[in-house]
Amino acid sequence: MPAAVRGQHYYLYLIEDIYSRKIVGYEVYEQESGEKASQLLQRTLMREQCFNQALVLHSDNGSAMKSSTMKAKMEELGVTPSYSRPRVSDDNPYVESLFRTLKYVPSWPSKGFASLEESRAWVDRFVQWYNNEHKHRGLNYVTPSERHAGKDSEILQKRAAVLEVRREQNPERWSGEIRNCKPVGDVHLNPEREVA
Repeated sequence: MPAAVRGQHYYLYLIEDIYSRKIVGYEVYEQESGEKASQLLQRTLMREQCFNQALVLHSDNGSAMKSSTMKAKMEELGVTPSYSRPRVSDDNPYVESLFRTLKYVPSWPSKGFASLEESRAWVDRFVQWYNNEHKHRGLNYVTPSERHAGKDSEILQKRAAVLEVRREQNPERWSGEIRNCKPVGDVHLNPEREVA
């Protein structure tokens, strides 16, 4: 994240649950650090209470994420590491999409952040909006928090019922079926291609 001072940056550490697209953990720091990344991972797992599950943490090839401190913490927590292939930008399309959303919201400071505190406050507001208000296209327009809480099926069923009623009331407005209101289902980071 750019600072207002040329050449200075802040580092956003972010953990996204790819099933729900919810940002479940995040911090902003002045430098990259395996220690800080490992602390964020542990805090996130404790808050989400997802111990004793088959968890995979997919990350870039940054020094913090590949540090011995981070590797030791993942092993301690039972988290399987996974890394993007070198020079392959679309190995994690979910987080790439999230960062694109982050950088293109109207409130993104084009001249950079004046301070670490300002960048942290901005990220706090963004995460609240993204998780709780942003109707995510990839989730059939439910919020990440709604999907994370398992409410997406109910919301989408109600939406389908409303659309069916509207179509019956005004059939001339409809040229085909109603919008897809089915839950997204399982999500895979890089599913194996089926061989025909």
